[in-house]
Amino acid sequence: MPVKKSLAFVAALVAAGSAWAQSSITLFGVVDAAVSYYQTNSKYVNTLNVFNPSNPAPLVPRPDVRQSQWVLSSGNYTGSRVGFRGTEDLGGGLAASFWLEAGIANDTGASVTPIGVAFNRRSTVSLSGAFGEVRLGRDYTPTFWNDNVFDPFQTVGVGAVAISMLLGGAGSAGTIGNLIVNPNYVRASNSVSYFLPPDLGGFYGQVMYALGENTKYDPGTLTPDLPNTARTGRYAGARMGYATGSFDVAAAYGSSVIGDNYFAGLTRYLNTGNIGGSYDFGPVKLYGEYSHVVLQNDRSVPLVLTPSGDITITGYLLGLTVPVGPGLIRATYSHLQADLKNVAPVGVSVPDPKTDKLALGYVHNLSKRTLLYATVAYTKNKNGAAIPPALPPNGSVGYLSPSIADLVNPTSGYRADTAYGYDFGIRHAF
Repeated sequence: MPVKKSLAFVAALVAAGSAWAQSSITLFGVVDAAVSYYQTNSKYVNTLNVFNPSNPAPLVPRPDVRQSQWVLSSGNYTGSRVGFRGTEDLGGGLAASFWLEAGIANDTGASVTPIGVAFNRRSTVSLSGAFGEVRLGRDYTPTFWNDNVFDPFQTVGVGAVAISMLLGGAGSAGTIGNLIVNPNYVRASNSVSYFLPPDLGGFYGQVMYALGENTKYDPGTLTPDLPNTARTGRYAGARMGYATGSFDVAAAYGSSVIGDNYFAGLTRYLNTGNIGGSYDFGPVKLYGEYSHVVLQNDRSVPLVLTPSGDITITGYLLGLTVPVGPGLIRATYSHLQADLKNVAPVGVSVPDPKTDKLALGYVHNLSKRTLLYATVAYTKNKNGAAIPPALPPNGSVGYLSPSIADLVNPTSGYRADTAYGYDFGIRHAF
């Protein structure tokens, strides 16, 4: 459809919505672009091991490797998007609503979407009333909300909390990230959610169940002998919180099936629990969050004298915001640590991969809808952790990092060390 006709169609749609009795349709969006710089540094660990065929000269020093990149990035203060939302008053306190929201990469004009998903950010229809709200479609998961709400950088840009860089990285956050790829970290498709009504004296909450939509066979022996076909994709989670005045606290728990093999009797769960809070003192607002994530390999027949392959990850964040005239200073420190003892062979000790991250930013409001921002972040990785300065599609620089086998049996090789990231951008909302 030509551009002029498309705009005319949108205008007509919005106008028609305003004409409907006791109904409304809103066109909204965000355009956020920044000039960003990303850099990673990898160091060479030289361990004498003459039996390692990949290291024929163990005593020869290897240079540190730096990779860097300048990009025009998108969505580093608020994710760029365009959407439609509407509500119809059904009478008697009932209302029907819809919300269609698509991510965009305004640096290229492309859509930011999984294959075949147009409204990837949110696609829901709901019914609400005094009982609360029942919402169906693709939406944020309860466990992601705490990462987002209690991070001053709202899990975007180079300042995003470290745990979100790992869990939301789709395998791009190094060795550990490759093992815990979770498509349901931020959002879940095929979901049914219930939200508590807003008039409960400050208490709020949500429960969600997302269907995996896999075919079940009876007898089970007819299940195709392919991985990730029986249970993968299913999510169940809940969040409960209390907010009053300057105080806000919430806890959440969710379980996502990220892999299965029917004939091997294996189901892989990623179980996430977190608790976060904030308090606004006026001159400064403080934030904090603690996260506990477990990759659980559930087997119908327990392993004997073989590691389970389970991984435990803990993380926390401390942050603050300080209003300064028309602007806002943002700062965070976040940490994460992975326990790989159940991945290593029996009797082998593996050091815990760790990441520490510092981020500092300033936001200058030009109006209610337009602002300028600048963010700088520093990341330190240890023992094979490899949190990058930014996640795709913005950044693509990585590290010369080891495999899981290298972490379990460390020999010579490159290890992720430090990362730097800078965003200088503008955001306009409409």
